[in-house]
Amino acid sequence: MAAATTTAFTLTKLLSSSTPKPLSPLLSSKSLSSFSSSFAISQLPLKLHLPRRLSNPLLRFSTTPKVSATISVGDKLPNATLSYLDSSNDVQTVSISDLTANKKAILFAVPGAFTPTCSQKHLPGFVEKAGEFKSKGVDTIACISVNDAFVMKAWKENLNINDEVLLLSDGNEVFTKAIGCELDLTDKPVGLGVRSRRYAMLVEDGVVKVLNLEDGGAFNVSSAEDLLKVL
Repeated sequence: MAAATTTAFTLTKLLSSSTPKPLSPLLSSKSLSSFSSSFAISQLPLKLHLPRRLSNPLLRFSTTPKVSATISVGDKLPNATLSYLDSSNDVQTVSISDLTANKKAILFAVPGAFTPTCSQKHLPGFVEKAGEFKSKGVDTIACISVNDAFVMKAWKENLNINDEVLLLSDGNEVFTKAIGCELDLTDKPVGLGVRSRRYAMLVEDGVVKVLNLEDGGAFNVSSAEDLLKVL
């Protein structure tokens, strides 16, 4: 009872006091201000490292293909090795030099085997016009795609193509990257990944004479008819 009375008296005395006690030297206004500034500065890096919220999350799923090309008319093609399956299903290789050295060659590329435009228009057009190209002195017509050699063989058989056009695999993108014609389709839900930009070129003794590059996978300037016009 005595302890309770003493405690009540002490609280009453503290509350009724009109003169506040000075701050301890360790907690003076100057010290608190300095401490507050130091604390704020020390927290700044933490704020800068916080991930920023995207203003428009849909930007992560852009459907605009990212394309580039470094090859141009007058350039000598870089050498690279392409592959195909022969009639016995054995893997064979051929180099760009083999296809073009001391020859007049047509090289055209498609974004993917079995895809609609490539299967219905681009490749069939060169197969159909192969005789006309040969009559104009073209030694080789080759279709290049970033697909494996097995897919290219299956595509060739599906379209009943014989030897009018060579279907060649650049499965590791070695040649496609070397000429700067990658087509980034990784944002497409169909799963195409990185392929080749569509193009058609006339090459004489390894040097590009005509180059018709498409905007990504479009099909406006790289048909067989387009190349026949310039031969």
